[in-house]
Amino acid sequence: MEKQLVVFELADEFYGVDIACVESIIKMQEITRMPQSPTFVEGITNLRGKVLPVIDLEKRFDIPSHERNHDTRIMVINIDALEVGMIVSAVSEVLTIDESVIEPAPPIVTTVRSNFISGIARVDSRLIILLNMEQVLSSQEKNQIVMLTV
Repeated sequence: MEKQLVVFELADEFYGVDIACVESIIKMQEITRMPQSPTFVEGITNLRGKVLPVIDLEKRFDIPSHERNHDTRIMVINIDALEVGMIVSAVSEVLTIDESVIEPAPPIVTTVRSNFISGIARVDSRLIILLNMEQVLSSQEKNQIVMLTV
């Protein structure tokens, strides 16, 4: 079977998420910081008249921060009916892969915690780390983020 992924960069590594959970990809825009939010929550922004909570994936994954530039994007993701923006270094492509190229993730491939990872895809000479978006936020973190939008 084939799987479609949105591939993005974060700290010089390639990550992929199932295209079905990606609502849109937007240019970086002004973000308003919110007090008492989790450290990895950058703040909120206005997306077409709606309040969108925005997460810094580098902070979420405990990756050293890189400077943002004109390639930096916000991927709008739907996680369990919660719409969240995720800051990524760049979005590189939409890729169709055969599920046979997906392998379980060895624990030392990346600095990202293994429960966030659903597998590793070998595509040409690249390794693409496949993220399990349902695991990126705990139930408690989702509730905290929902509170930012009310």
